Amino acid sequence: MRVLICGGGVIGTATAYYLAALGAEPVIIERAGIANAASGKSGGFLALDWCDGTPLGPLARRSFVLHKALAETLPSDYGYRTLDTLSVTATDDSESAYAHPALLNWLADAAIVRGRLGTTETTAQVHPASFTKALADAAVEQGGRTQVGEVTGIQLSAKGSAAKGVVVGNELLEGDAVVIAMGPWSILACNWLPLPPVYGLKGHSIVLRPAQPVSPHALFVDVQDHGGNQHSPEVFPRPDGSVYICGLSGTEDLPVDPNRVATDAASTDRLLAITKTFAPQLAQAEVIAAQACYRPVTTDGLPLLGRVEGLENVYVSTGHSCWGILNAPASGEAMAQLVTAGTAETVDLRPFDPRRLGPSPRSAAAE
Repeated sequence: MRVLICGGGVIGTATAYYLAALGAEPVIIERAGIANAASGKSGGFLALDWCDGTPLGPLARRSFVLHKALAETLPSDYGYRTLDTLSVTATDDSESAYAHPALLNWLADAAIVRGRLGTTETTAQVHPASFTKALADAAVEQGGRTQVGEVTGIQLSAKGSAAKGVVVGNELLEGDAVVIAMGPWSILACNWLPLPPVYGLKGHSIVLRPAQPVSPHALFVDVQDHGGNQHSPEVFPRPDGSVYICGLSGTEDLPVDPNRVATDAASTDRLLAITKTFAPQLAQAEVIAAQACYRPVTTDGLPLLGRVEGLENVYVSTGHSCWGILNAPASGEAMAQLVTAGTAETVDLRPFDPRRLGPSPRSAAAE
């Protein structure tokens, strides 16, 4: 069974990995490179129970378990490790000083550790780009393949009830099933399919190389600057010695070409200024990457996971927002089961059925 997966991000590669494990032949079609967008520029933070109490809870718990299993199975070292996660508060005009634990001596005196949000039993991390590429490599090793190209449409059967394949450039690539997993660019598929809209939420981040080692603590920080503005940066030290920091959103529209996603010097400067408030040593570190990406979001905040209405062999898996890296394994596993066996056994996908939102106006016009 050849399954054409449109998109080389973490959702597409996870789906390919589990399809290959079930004996299918996944073909990952990607025009901008594996992990070129949000899957390569996110924080890679994993949490067991942070989605509890929402429809995402079971998906996240299953994924957290799968992440640990994958770290033991995949041959690549992609920076998986468990770590403590802390809540920190800071202001840039505070006169108070706080005695941090020795491991946290890289925080400013005015930064206060409010509490523990997660332990090594409940929070972990991966390097997102390396993880995504490890999944793609493993899928290829098991009989899948990747193909460079832009998906420009889907060709339906004569009866219109199934897909014959996808159009890559101007050529038809035939397959037995199609999975749309293009992140925020899945909105383009609304031109071809009755899909709900997916939007891109832009975020900026930086990766630093501090001169001194930083302890393995993920930080979720509340910062108030001198002007009274509130910020919520997230800090993820990585096993390779680098430190990832995010926390600025952008309002720019999603470009049609993923290669045209751009950051700007002003955003980098703002992130460094915010970082100086709670960790001045980090703010002085070498900036090894200044980047931006668009997270895929839906109107109700839940991903789209399921079969596209009216088509026997076309599926969608996107809209995971900030939890894409976390929830990729369980999403990929469940989608692989759905495509090959008609039902997902490990996770209930009904809360994520794309039919709950209805097609976008563009989809209706396309029909």
